[in-house]
Amino acid sequence: MSAILPVAQRGDIILTLKAASVTESEFNSAWLNELAAAMQAIMLERNGVGIAAPQVYVSKRVIIVASRSNSRYPDAPEMDAVVMVNPEILEQSEVTVLGEEGCLSVPNERGQVQRAQSIKVLYHTLTSEVMESTFEGFPARIVQHEVDHLNGVLFVEKMDISLIESLPTSL
Repeated sequence: MSAILPVAQRGDIILTLKAASVTESEFNSAWLNELAAAMQAIMLERNGVGIAAPQVYVSKRVIIVASRSNSRYPDAPEMDAVVMVNPEILEQSEVTVLGEEGCLSVPNERGQVQRAQSIKVLYHTLTSEVMESTFEGFPARIVQHEVDHLNGVLFVEKMDISLIESLPTSL
């Protein structure tokens, strides 16, 4: 059983750093497998649909994408969890979609973020196998959100300012 790790919160320095690549010698190692298992456990416990290693205080390029319906995302499509090591977005559609996002590192805050509708991603599995996958819709949004974490960017930095500015100034 993997340990439940603490989740870094907005303001923590680790969330502003560009994460280091997982090296060839780290693939298929016990620590990498344990990291992925612990990340998945905390993601499930907190009703997340994705998580990045920097969110658990590990500055490595590892993400998990696991779209599924839960209390935070009731309309999310179901997909098997995918662990991506050293993911790179190779292509993204010109078509973008505005959608609501939240984050385990920014609790109780949600906002509208513009993201590519579809993306092609190159990544490695935990055992170093090279994979290339295309994601569309909500799963594509999750991948882009998690890759942002690997580059030190939180979704709140990408929120659509025009929507914030159009809110009433008094309640």
